[in-house]
Amino acid sequence: MDFDAMFNAQLDALKEEGNYRIFAELERECGAFPQARSHDADAPDKVTVWCSNDYLGMGQNEVVRQAMKDAIDRCGTGAGGTRNISGTARHHVALEHELADLHGKEAALLFTSGYVSNWAALSTLGARLPDAVILSDALNHASMIEGMRHARCQKVIWKHNDPEDLDRKLAALPANAPKIVAFESVYSMDGDICPMEEIVEVAEKHGAMTYLDEVHAVGLYGPRGGGVSEERGLAHRIDLIEGTLGKAYGCVGGYITGSAALCDFIRSFASGFIFTTALPPAVAAAAQASIRHLKTSDAERRQQRRQVAQLRAKLDARGIPHLDNPSHIIPVMIKDPVKCRQLADILMRDYGIYVQPINYPTVPKGTERLRFTPGPLHTDADIDHLVEALTVLWKQCAIAHAVA
Repeated sequence: MDFDAMFNAQLDALKEEGNYRIFAELERECGAFPQARSHDADAPDKVTVWCSNDYLGMGQNEVVRQAMKDAIDRCGTGAGGTRNISGTARHHVALEHELADLHGKEAALLFTSGYVSNWAALSTLGARLPDAVILSDALNHASMIEGMRHARCQKVIWKHNDPEDLDRKLAALPANAPKIVAFESVYSMDGDICPMEEIVEVAEKHGAMTYLDEVHAVGLYGPRGGGVSEERGLAHRIDLIEGTLGKAYGCVGGYITGSAALCDFIRSFASGFIFTTALPPAVAAAAQASIRHLKTSDAERRQQRRQVAQLRAKLDARGIPHLDNPSHIIPVMIKDPVKCRQLADILMRDYGIYVQPINYPTVPKGTERLRFTPGPLHTDADIDHLVEALTVLWKQCAIAHAVA
């Protein structure tokens, strides 16, 4: 049987739809971010990165870099295996204490990525709690969906950011069934923020556990970077807060925080934790340094908010459509997969602007977009260059100046 022919048939179909993904080969240069060196033949040597989830440039922060280098010199590189077999590094324990403190919880548990933390935690909760029901916001991330699928428990989908629909769905369930309400704070594709207090109140009314994904909010919101739940004074009312170390904190890894019993439960039963190699101690040390820095420094957040507001205002002045939302994510709507890819290619080739097209299945068909994430290290000149390039392309491509 010709398996490669079967693979290529589906890849060809993906290309015809305009949804085939092409990776840009970039080399981040320490101290130069958001500038990066491009290794693609049809792009300038230097490009400006506009779609990184290193939202605050903490991957470049001197304190964070030094913490990683010092830990490598003390401990070497890898963790050597799972925490059960190779032992828990002191850096893991220290980072978990830092994370528990960040969210005002008793405990925290580290994972190798935010994807894994969602998949492992939700699948374990749904599978191990008898007769559990997970109620999921309709736009939850793929990692949460995968976790619920592996849980093999009853799942109920409620309308996106609609506490009234959640209330109705909870009321229809047996009173004695363990219920888990899973939702996100900042939704990364549209940049909208959930009505958190209303969701929490509905969950509390029905005795449901709250499971909050703060991946696109930790480090960015709240006086210490604890996310939207900290900013709105709700963290103490949420049972489990999940986050990442790979976005605003500039490192890699994921985590959950909650009660000591909850974290021990996931630690003891989640295969995604038990059977995977632990984060390298140096990564844990760098992440702890990043979290600690952003607990006391607001300069990065203030400058990021300034640049986000500036880009929005300049796009508005040129009539370039972007979704209005209260977050740091600026989706510029294209609504066509082929055009979206073409625009991204032209921006890279002719203007040295790197932004990845966001097409199906990341977003629904017909909502394709370019997703910009201005950071504190983008200069005013970077913003002006981007807006000028988009203005020229909008005229050339005759894209509708409206957001449906």
